[in-house]
Amino acid sequence: MAEGEMTGVERVAQPGRLSVVSTATDGVHVVSLAGEIDHETGDTLRQALDACDTPRPRIVVDLRQVTFMDSSGINVFIAAHRTVSEAGGWLRLAAPGEAVMRTLSIVGVDAVIDCRDTLRQALGN
Repeated sequence: MAEGEMTGVERVAQPGRLSVVSTATDGVHVVSLAGEIDHETGDTLRQALDACDTPRPRIVVDLRQVTFMDSSGINVFIAAHRTVSEAGGWLRLAAPGEAVMRTLSIVGVDAVIDCRDTLRQALGN
């Protein structure tokens, strides 16, 4: 994890499906996910990425512990990227596992949304 102060830990869990831990590090909203992203957990992810009350939001999504992602996750990430970009901010995806990265690459999300190999890289400039 990058150096800096962490504040505002918020946990959202959907038993057995998707766990979300939200923190802030040096003004960056970090959303750490664990589990599966699919049509049943899409709303949980959408809520975790909602930064409508933040001017120029900066969001990093830590995907290290995501084991599966279908098109629902792709749609949520694209919509969040669009919203955050329109607000003058950015969205980065960090440390996707092989299966998740393959999904991102197949549909070309990695060409639209900045994907970094590690959380540290995603938190950097």
